[in-house]
Amino acid sequence: MAKVLIVGCGDLGGTVAAQLSAANIQVTGVRRSDVAISGVHIIQADITEVSSIEVLKPIQPDIIIYCVAANGQTDEQYKANYVDGLRNLLATQSENTNLKHVFFVSSTRVYGQKTDAFLDESTPAIAADFGGERLLEAEALLNKLTCNTTVLRLSGIYGAGRLRMINLAKSPQNWPAQNSWSNRIHKDDAAAFMVFLVLQVLASKPIGACYIVTDSKPSTQYEVLSWIANQMQINSDVTMPAIEGGKRLSNQFMLSTGFQLQYPDFISGYRALLATTVATASGLV
Repeated sequence: MAKVLIVGCGDLGGTVAAQLSAANIQVTGVRRSDVAISGVHIIQADITEVSSIEVLKPIQPDIIIYCVAANGQTDEQYKANYVDGLRNLLATQSENTNLKHVFFVSSTRVYGQKTDAFLDESTPAIAADFGGERLLEAEALLNKLTCNTTVLRLSGIYGAGRLRMINLAKSPQNWPAQNSWSNRIHKDDAAAFMVFLVLQVLASKPIGACYIVTDSKPSTQYEVLSWIANQMQINSDVTMPAIEGGKRLSNQFMLSTGFQLQYPDFISGYRALLATTVATASGLV
């Protein structure tokens, strides 16, 4: 049975873990809190503490997915969780001869450019802040490995429990002054693509070294907010500023794998999310 180690088994990583387990793959998940996930062996550990992860040495997985989230928006937290944490993990697997592939879940934050042109995996990643710089530093650690590696640069994740834009749409007076380009990926699609790639690896099929993981329709913030507000019948009679800043990302390389998005644009994703949110509030689910 194939063995997968997921470090950072939270909202996204936990979804991936459950789906892989259902596919008859032996999954071990690492997270700070001891939360049960059906079919997944959970190890409670802190990846930033070397002594805490010594227990990972004997696991010897075939595939590793590094899917952590920083504790805060500071340079120190990004360095500790993405750079030092990944380095600590890789050190525990230095003698793992079974290791075939390492996935690192990064972010499109590494693209600090502000342009109307579409950016893809061939576009140089030019970070514009500490977060992007630390993520690129972590990505570079994969270059030292002898096994295959893949960087997954996710755009803004939304979905169940991630309702920032819905909550913001309710208060038009708080909408941002700048109407910039934005990119997003539904959590279910992000998880499904990660599972898709793992299964490709286990089937000995080649995959890319880097993917931008985003939907098929970059949209301005006001386009998204106005649509959501309209769906909720909120009066959003606000003046739409000119488009300024942000970036547009291409997902063509991701789609070239044959993977199909369940939510190819924000309308399909937020329509489903709003329906679930309304049903939950009404006590129907």
